[in-house]
Amino acid sequence: MMNRLKVLRAERNWSQADLAERLDVSRQSVNAIETGKYDPSLPLAFKIADVFGLTIEEIFVRGEEGA
Repeated sequence: MMNRLKVLRAERNWSQADLAERLDVSRQSVNAIETGKYDPSLPLAFKIADVFGLTIEEIFVRGEEGA
C-alpha cells in the first residue's frame, strides 16, 4: 500500500522520531510504513489520520496506481 506519510511528515518538519512519539510507535515502525514494508493496522491508520487531520484515504492508496 502506498502512502503520503513521508511527504506529510516533511511538510511539518517532523523527524520519524517526532511522528513515532505522536503515534506511540517506534521510529522503525514509521520508517517501515513510509517505505511500504509494513501496512499499519486499522487503529494505527486512524491514529495517523488524526495526527495529520486528514482521512485515511487522503494518506493511504491501494496498490501502486491507486487502483
